[in-house]
This record gives sequence, structure tokens and C-alpha cells, in this order.
Amino acid sequence: MPDISPKQVDCILEVSRILGATDDPQAVIHRVADCLRDILDAERATVFQYNAKDDELVAVAGHGPDGVLMDALGDIRVPLGTGIAGAAGQTRQIINIPDAYEDDRFYRGVDEKTGYRTRSILTIPLVAADVDELVGVAQVLNRREGPFGEDCERIATALAAQSAVAMRRSRLLADRLELVKLQHDLDIARKIQAATFPDTFPDLGNWEIHGWSMPADATGGDAFDAVAVEGGAMLMVGDATGHGIGPAISVTQVRSMLRMAVRLDAAIVDLVQQLNQQLWQDTSSMQFVTAWFGRLDTQRGVIDTITAGHGPNLLLRADGSVEELDADVPPLGVLDHLPLEGVREVSLNPGDLLAIPTDGIFEAMDEHGQMYGTDRLIDMLRADPVGSLEATLEHLRSDIERFRDDQPPQDDRSILAIRRTG
Repeated sequence: MPDISPKQVDCILEVSRILGATDDPQAVIHRVADCLRDILDAERATVFQYNAKDDELVAVAGHGPDGVLMDALGDIRVPLGTGIAGAAGQTRQIINIPDAYEDDRFYRGVDEKTGYRTRSILTIPLVAADVDELVGVAQVLNRREGPFGEDCERIATALAAQSAVAMRRSRLLADRLELVKLQHDLDIARKIQAATFPDTFPDLGNWEIHGWSMPADATGGDAFDAVAVEGGAMLMVGDATGHGIGPAISVTQVRSMLRMAVRLDAAIVDLVQQLNQQLWQDTSSMQFVTAWFGRLDTQRGVIDTITAGHGPNLLLRADGSVEELDADVPPLGVLDHLPLEGVREVSLNPGDLLAIPTDGIFEAMDEHGQMYGTDRLIDMLRADPVGSLEATLEHLRSDIERFRDDQPPQDDRSILAIRRTG
């Protein structure tokens, strides 16, 4: 057994107490550096943390020439297997160098720049033995009484095992706290986005309007809106590429600009052109929004529509026929100017229903990889022609969820529908 002085015993007990009590990863790392230096009676110590993603060691704590932990170490990164620290991490073996300048792996540049003279180096891999995981590497420089001996290696090995477990534990706790914070932020984002969906729909006599949206994540890339205007309603469905925070921001931007256009009584063509211009400026070429816009005129029985890359949209006639309405122009944000000449007029007779679904409904999959598809959607929309549109869409929602049978959703699922009842 190594000869351990009372001071060293006190240091080990103190570091054991602190490593077990603190949840702060940086405090743990600093304590590891201090204890390794003090217990081995050395001048300086540096702690590297292993970044498995990039397979490299990153310096996270170290003493300066005055023996005080430095506030910043610069961006010091060592690929695993490179240099003394990298070799110790790769082999998971202590490297004990009595004379640094006699070892070809030692880099003298730091000494030459700072004027410090490195004599002896003890490099210790920090391995969490309970999970056999490399956590990092520690280097201790210049033992005051001469080169590091075997007793120093034994003490360092015991301390390194304890330090590695503490470092891994504190990192996992920090990751957990970050995950909790992220979930909290996502919950707030979800509530904000949910508040943008209409909770009531315009009451327009012989016209029914209803819709719903089910995001695949906490937030989704789908949005819809229905706003009462003079003589009818302004309507919108949008579907941004992907799902999550980024697409949610893009599609919420579309909904916000729709609301502003309603306030300004802007023409639907101008609205779509301006929206496209703004998205083209704000988003990358890989991001875009498919969208459908409609202005319902209840007196004429007509919806003036513009479809930007969104479809197919389904017009179910009372006589049993079905029309699939394809896009008029590319999605929003792809081109700086849309080749848009005007609106498309869609006439609805009593009993007709216009449905604007997002592709997450068509492409919802069951456990065998079969998609929900257009035919099944049409059948559900026709299932109860005398019931309310709200009930019809709720039955559709339930049927999609039964079809999916708790399979992870691949995309957001949304629909807006308009039916003329008389």
C-alpha cells in the first residue's frame, strides 16, 4: 500500500465529500484538478473532458503558472490517440514521464511561450468503471520532490476512479436539468402556438367551418385559421417543412401575417405575394411553407382561393362526385416572386364540402406501414352527411388515431373544412 500522509488522507476525504455533494459539473472538475495537484504535491494540473461525438479531449480546467485555476483555457482540443493526453485516453493506461523533454510526444510550445519549465508529467485516464466509460484525462505536472513514483500512480488511480464517477454523475445531472428546462420551454412554445388556433369559428348561417390540428412534437409545423370578415370569412391552412420549433415559427408567421392582412383589408393576391416575399427573405432555400388561402363570400356562394404547393384539396359534391384541387403556384418561400395571376373561384352548392388537409393525414401509417390515404379520408368525410361538420371532423380524428394504433407520428396532422348547408 502507498504511504499516504495525514494531509493526503484529509484531501481524499474532503474531495470525496465534495464530489458526492455537488451537482455542478464545473465545480466537480475544478475540485478534481485541485485535489490531484495537492494530493500528489505537484505544481499544476489540467483536466480534459472526453467528447465522444468528436472523439477528442477538451481542456476544461487547469492551473496557471501561479497555481491558480485559470478562468479560460482557450480552445484546447486533443484528438484521442494524439499526444500524451490522447494516448492515455485511448489506452486507458497511466503514462508516467519522469523527464518531459526526453519524450517525443511532449509539445514544448506552451513552455516556450509562457516561460514555464515542465519537468515531470503524470497523465491519468478518468474512467467510470461502473459503466466502463472514458470520462476524460487528467495531467499533473512537476511533483515538487522529483518524478512521480509508483505510490503516486496508485494514489492517482484510486482518485481518478472516484473523480470519473463524480464527473459522469454531475454531467448526467446537468443534462437532466437541461432537458427539464428544454421541456419547460417547449411546453411554453406549445401553449403559445395552441393559442393561435381558433377556438371558435365564424357563425355564417348556412355555412359551417371547422378544423383541428395535432402536432407530431410539442410544437408543430401546421397551422390553420378562420377569421370572420365582411360578407364571409378569410381562411388559411399552412404546412411548413418538418415539424418542431423551426417550422412552428415559420407557419405561425404565415398565420400572423394573415391576421394583419385582415386588419388592413388586403386583397388575397397581395397577401400571398407579400407573405411569399417575407418568407423568401427570412428562410433558407431548404425551408418552405405549403399553404392554402381562401376568402369565402357567402352571398355569391364562392370561395376565392390561392393554393401555394398545398394539396390535394378535396371538394366533395353533394351528388357524390369528388374533385381534387391541385396547387396554383409553388410553395411559399421558394421563389422571390410567385407567378400568380389571380384567384381560383370555387363554387359551393348546398351539401358541398371543401376539405383542406395537410399531408400528415394522408401519410399517417399503421403498424404495417400502410398509409391512411385519400380514399379513407373521403369515406370519413362522407360518413354522416346530416351531422354537424364538427362531429364529422372529430370522427375523422378518432379514426386516424385508431388507424395509427399508437404508432409514433411521422408528421403533423391538420384539417380545415367548409360546408354549405343551405
